[in-house]
Amino acid sequence: MASRPSSNSIALAGEFAVLSQLAINGIDGGLTLGNTKGVDILVSDPDTNDMYQLEVKTHLVADGTGATGTRGYWGHNFVWLMDRKHESPGSNSLFYCFVLARRSEPFRFFVVPSDVTAHYVRGQHALWLSGDEKRRDNTRRQFRLALSESGYPLPTPIAARYEDNWSFSRQSWLTAPSPDAMDPQIRTD
Repeated sequence: MASRPSSNSIALAGEFAVLSQLAINGIDGGLTLGNTKGVDILVSDPDTNDMYQLEVKTHLVADGTGATGTRGYWGHNFVWLMDRKHESPGSNSLFYCFVLARRSEPFRFFVVPSDVTAHYVRGQHALWLSGDEKRRDNTRRQFRLALSESGYPLPTPIAARYEDNWSFSRQSWLTAPSPDAMDPQIRTD
């Protein structure tokens, strides 16, 4: 088995996979270039003349693991690492495409509006900070997609509603917070 690819190779694999899905769905996409770019793919829908910006986040899951997501205080979900800058929603034309990649299975794609992403990233980090007075603010953030309709400590975007959202729907599909979620003061993660 080959060693784990570099983070740059994983990111490029996700971006090219997204471009292939756009093409299959009759949508024009162009990869932006450069190390300081703010957007990965510029998108044009030839049927509607709408323009979108896509930021691609790819998570490579080892074969045989992660196929059903992670479970714990944050619920049953898929998770991607983010940054403090993702707490701001950006423009209405900005979407995130979260790619779940495996070497031996088809990739999965979740297209989420930036305002939904920013709302979750901001809320999740605030809840994490409030869980332990020893925690200090940092730039690391996480974004999760819910794999069931309930059992989450805060409203969480539902994976099934955003999977293959190539119509770029701005609909906000969230779970309701679980009334029996653990108290943030006693959680362990």
